[in-house]
Amino acid sequence: METGGADTLRIRQVLLLFVLLGMSQTGSESGRYLVTEEMQSGSLVGNLAKDLGLEVSELLSRGAQVVSNDNKQRLQLDINTGDMLLSEALDREELCGSTEPCLLHFQILMKNPMQFLRIELQVRDINDHSPIFLEKEMLLEIPENSPVGAVFLLESAKDLDVGINALKSYTISPNSHFHIKMRVNPDNRKYPELVLDKALDYEEQSELSFILTALDGGSPPRSGTAMVRVVVVDINDNSPEFEQPFYEVKIPEDSVLGKLVVTVSAWDLDSGKNGEISYAFSHASEDIRKTFEINQKSGEVSLTAPLDFETTESYSIIIQATDGGGLFGKSTLKIQVVDVNDNAPEVTVSSITSPIPENSPKTVVMVFSIRDRDSGDNGRMICSLSEDLPFMLKSSLENYYTLETDRTLDREITDKFIITITVTDMGTPRLKTQHNITVLVSDVNDNAPAFTQASYTLRVRENNSPALHIGTVSATDTDAGANAQVTYSLLPPADPHVPLASLVSINADNGHLFALRSLDYEALRAFEFRVGAADRGSPPLSSQALVRVLVEDDNDNAPFVLYPLQNTSAPCTELLPRAAEPGYLVTKVVAVDGDAGQNAWLSYQLLKATEPGLFGVWAHNGEVRTARPLSERDAARHRLLVLVKDNGEPPLSASVTLHVLLVDGFSQPHLPPPEAEAEAEAAAAAPADPLTVYLVVALASVSSLFLFSVLVFVAVRLCGRGGAARAGRCSVPEGPFPGHLVDVSGTGTLSHSYQYEVRLTGDSGSNEFKFLKPVFPNLPPQCPGKEIEENPTFYNSLGFNIQ
Repeated sequence: METGGADTLRIRQVLLLFVLLGMSQTGSESGRYLVTEEMQSGSLVGNLAKDLGLEVSELLSRGAQVVSNDNKQRLQLDINTGDMLLSEALDREELCGSTEPCLLHFQILMKNPMQFLRIELQVRDINDHSPIFLEKEMLLEIPENSPVGAVFLLESAKDLDVGINALKSYTISPNSHFHIKMRVNPDNRKYPELVLDKALDYEEQSELSFILTALDGGSPPRSGTAMVRVVVVDINDNSPEFEQPFYEVKIPEDSVLGKLVVTVSAWDLDSGKNGEISYAFSHASEDIRKTFEINQKSGEVSLTAPLDFETTESYSIIIQATDGGGLFGKSTLKIQVVDVNDNAPEVTVSSITSPIPENSPKTVVMVFSIRDRDSGDNGRMICSLSEDLPFMLKSSLENYYTLETDRTLDREITDKFIITITVTDMGTPRLKTQHNITVLVSDVNDNAPAFTQASYTLRVRENNSPALHIGTVSATDTDAGANAQVTYSLLPPADPHVPLASLVSINADNGHLFALRSLDYEALRAFEFRVGAADRGSPPLSSQALVRVLVEDDNDNAPFVLYPLQNTSAPCTELLPRAAEPGYLVTKVVAVDGDAGQNAWLSYQLLKATEPGLFGVWAHNGEVRTARPLSERDAARHRLLVLVKDNGEPPLSASVTLHVLLVDGFSQPHLPPPEAEAEAEAAAAAPADPLTVYLVVALASVSSLFLFSVLVFVAVRLCGRGGAARAGRCSVPEGPFPGHLVDVSGTGTLSHSYQYEVRLTGDSGSNEFKFLKPVFPNLPPQCPGKEIEENPTFYNSLGFNIQ
C-alpha cells in the first residue's frame, strides 16, 4: 500500500507539471498569463489553483508564494481563493522598453514537499504614447539644381509603444514640390525621406515650409508634428561619398570615456564651400546621442557615456556627410559591445527561519536564488558556504538553493551564527558576492546554575548595625531568558541549634547576604550555612554552596583594673621607705581587657603625680618605681594618677589612683591619707550616733587585726621569705593578653608579698577570671588581697568568679 501511495504521488506531481505547462487563460499562451499594461492594482491575472488542478486548501498548507528574479513583488497570490492579482499597475515601456513580447518571469514556491514552478506574465502594449520629434523644426538646404526625384533625409519621430501601436507612417502638408517617403533602417526603425517632385528655382522661391506629421497604428491613432523649413541654395551638383558604405567595430563595455571608436571619411568632388564636408548622426536615438559623439570636421566617433552590455548589446548609427552646398552622403556604423565581467553575482532571499531551537533535527533555514547579469562564462556561477559551520547548501531548480542545518545546535556553545554565502562567477577576473545572514539559536533549560565558588568565607565586625550587608554569593546559568534567571535561598542548617533565621537573610534576586541583628564576638565567633540557587526553567534546576561567617572583634571593652581596686570605701595606701634607692618597686597596677588581639594589648602611663619626677610607671607591665633618691624635703604623702589604655582603634582607657606613704621603716604607724583625716575631723565635730559607735568598734577590730598582721609579717619575713617568694606566682592563661602586661606575681613586683592564682575558665565564652587561694602574709589594711577575701560577692557581681 505504501509503494502504491508513493507512485500515486509521483504521478500526480508529473500531471501537475503538465497542467502548468499547458494551462491557458483568456488570451494567454502555453505556460503564460497575459495582462494589459496600466491595469489597476488588484486586477485578476488568473486562478493558480484551478490551473494547477489543486485545492485552495493545499496552496495554503504548502505555503505557496510567488517570487521573482528581481525580488519585486509585482504579483500577489491570494491563498484563500487561489487568485493571482496584480500588486501594482505595470508600465510595459518601463519594464521592457522596445523589446517585444514583454515577458516577466516568476516562480511559484511550494513547500512540503519543496517545489518550484515557473510561469511567465506577458504585458500587452496599449497605445498610451504619441510619436514625438526630438527637433520641432528641421532645416534643409537644397540646391536649386537638385534633380526631380532627389531624396532628402528628415529626422524621424520616436514612439515608445510597440507592435501596432508603434510608429506607422509619415505625412506632410500639401505642397507642389515634395512628397514624403518612409524607409526602414537595419534596426527596424522607420524614418522619413523627402522626395523632390518639381525642380526648385532659387529666383522664384528661395524658401519653403510645411508640416511633417508622424502617425502610429493605434486605434484611434496618435500623432506628432514638426516644422520642415527648406532653404533653396544654388549650384552644388556633387554629393559627398563615404569610403565605406558600412562600418562595423567592436568595443569592450568597460572602455573609458573619450575613447576613439572609429573614424569615418567621405569626399566631395566640388570645390570651395561646396566641397567642405561636415559629419553628423542621422536619425539617432536619444540613447545614441548620449553615448557617442562625432567630430563634425574629422569624422571621429568617440565614447561619451559608459557602456553596459547587459542593457544594450549593439548600436546601429547612420552617419551623414553634408557638403557646403547641402548635398549629403550616408553610411551605416554598427558598434558591437563586447561583454566583460563587470557584474557580480546577486543573491535574492525568498524565506528565512530564525531563531532555531537548540538540539533540533535538520531544519531548512533559508531559501534563496542567485543570478549574474553577465553572459557566457562571466554569467556562470558557483555557490559555496563558509567552513566549519553546522550548515549545508542544497541546490534545487535552476539557481535556487536551500540552506539547512547539518547537525544539532548547542546554544551554550554558540548562540548565534553569522553565515557567509559566497557566490563566484567563472569570468576573468572572477567576481564574487558574499551574503551574510545571522541565525539565532533559542535556548532550552539544560544547564543548572553554578556558583562562582564552592564555599564563601565572609567577615563581619561585631556590634554591626542590623540589616548590614555582609557579602554576596553569585551563581551563573549558561542558559538564556527565564532559564538563566537565578533565585537564591537559605537552606535549612545542618545544626538545628543554630538560629539561622534570626542571624542572616538573603536577597532572592541578587544573592546579597544581610546580618539581621548585631553580632557579639565574645558570644559567637563563627557560624556556617548553605545557600541554594535555582533557575526558572521548566523543570527548574538548582545547585548549592557553603557560606562561613567569621565575626571579627571590635574594641568595645575598656580595660578593667584588678589592682588596686577603686570602688572600695577607703583607698589602698602603698608604703615606701625613705631609704629606697632609685628604681625601687613601689607597687604594680594590674588590669585586664575583655577584647582580643591588639584590642587587649595594654599600656600604662603616669598622668599626674604630687611630686613630678619622683615616680615612674613602666609602660608595658604597670610597675611603679622610684625615679630618684628620696630626700627629707619630699612630702610624706603622694598621690599618683595612672592611665591604663588598650591598643584598639579608637583606644579605650581606665584610670587608677595610687596613694603612697613615705615611712622611715615598715614599723612606723600607718598614717591615713588626707581624705581620711578630713573625714575623721568632721566625724569628731558631729554628735555621736549609733552608726559612729559601730564604726569605732569596727576600727578597733581592724587595728587589732593590723597589729596581728604586722607580727605575722615580721615572722614570715625573718623565717620563710625565700620559700614564700618561690611559692607565690600568678598563673596567666593563654589568650589575647600578653603575659608581661598582666603579671601579678609577688616576686619583686609589689612592695608587699602576695599571690593570686588566676585562670581562664575554658567552658565559658566570656574570658571569665577566677581568683583562687589569695595569699597575703604581710598586707597593709584595706589592700586588695584582704578586700577580695572579705567581699567575694562584690567581685562576683563584676564578672569574676571568686572561690
